[in-house]
Amino acid sequence: MVHTQYIIKARWLVTVDAQHTLLEQHAVLVKGGEIVAIVPKTDIPEWATGWPVVDCSQHALIPGLINLHAHSSMNLLKGYADDLALMPWLNEHIWPAEKKWVSTSFVHDGSLLACAEMLSGGVTTFNDMYFFPQATIEALKRLGMRANIGLTVLEFPTNYAATASDYIRLGTEVRDQYKSDKNISFSFAPHAPYTVSNQTFEQIATLSEQLNLGIHTHLHETQAEIQQSLEQFGVRPLQRLLSLGVIGPNSVLAHGVHLDENELETLSIQGAHLAHCPCSNLKLASGIAPVAAALRAGINVGLGTDGAASNNRVDLWQEMRIAALLSKVADQNAESLPAYQALEMATMRGARALGLQDKLGSIEVGKQADLVAVKLNDLNSLPCFDPVSHLVYVASREQVTHTWVDGRLCYQRQDDGQATFDGIETEELRSIALQWQLKLQ
Repeated sequence: MVHTQYIIKARWLVTVDAQHTLLEQHAVLVKGGEIVAIVPKTDIPEWATGWPVVDCSQHALIPGLINLHAHSSMNLLKGYADDLALMPWLNEHIWPAEKKWVSTSFVHDGSLLACAEMLSGGVTTFNDMYFFPQATIEALKRLGMRANIGLTVLEFPTNYAATASDYIRLGTEVRDQYKSDKNISFSFAPHAPYTVSNQTFEQIATLSEQLNLGIHTHLHETQAEIQQSLEQFGVRPLQRLLSLGVIGPNSVLAHGVHLDENELETLSIQGAHLAHCPCSNLKLASGIAPVAAALRAGINVGLGTDGAASNNRVDLWQEMRIAALLSKVADQNAESLPAYQALEMATMRGARALGLQDKLGSIEVGKQADLVAVKLNDLNSLPCFDPVSHLVYVASREQVTHTWVDGRLCYQRQDDGQATFDGIETEELRSIALQWQLKLQ
């Protein structure tokens, strides 16, 4: 559906605003990609007479989900190497496969598949980190998504670049090409403390400040990473990055599984953001991140899926539910990380981490129309006493029926289960996946 102005009438509006407003039997009016009014269904203003209406009378309408840590094109490596610890998984399987296969076509096609999977699960924005960023941008623009593109930096050569300087140069060239695109933002993405030198981190910290770009990196994902840092540098990774000027209000730190109380206090003081990836952390046996303690310390925490090679789903519904459940066990407190807070982590907190809180993350007048309709009247969802609780503990991505990005209906699931994307046919996506499977197996 392509309309510049329309009305969505929903059973519930879960606004995720600062007041935790939940509205029943309300309508959202969208014009030019922006939310222009929120009114009761029965009080549609006269100036909107004749606007097309989308009937979501059995749905909860929520803000678009924000995937705060992704490697989108790794969708092509979904299930490629499973049931392995992080470093053997990387060194013996993923990095050799990437060395052989990663190219612009690999990244473009993998990103197409990831964008389709994310849209079908209500994800409208993702924070990416991978090679050949222009190929990712071309894929996401075709499907209409929004993204913060991480400009990956490593010390060792890959098919994309030879040296850290090459990574930085190629990344900034892409940023210069797309910096005026309103749906794309950028961060430097030094991969991790164990793959980037002090000199490169310092250079990135300087460039980040000069260009007003964020920094997106992995941090404290495993105990082995911390032990390696102690042996090589004499300090834990966070302390090292802090001394190099990398940690601050513009930094998004993925995983943060092994952070102690003092380190949480440091992150809070610095205003840094955490991207919690519970399913990937569980699958790679990295550990359980101290999310409840981080939130109590005042740290902004969002949710990420990591790449499909280590998850194997790009599914924020699963991340919300697992995050809430894990926190209760880790904290030994059933009240830890309640449903509303989990939903905030997948929406408003993700927007805040990317500096997009004025545009995204909640359903409010003046914000961009990144919206998701979730059908809550199927048998498995009844009875429904609390729609917010249902969204986290009951619903799944299969109940997403509409995903709008910037007012554009990018994905729709019909009553018969048929999925349609604005920009690509499902059979083309299927063909792309099968072609790469034949190459990679």
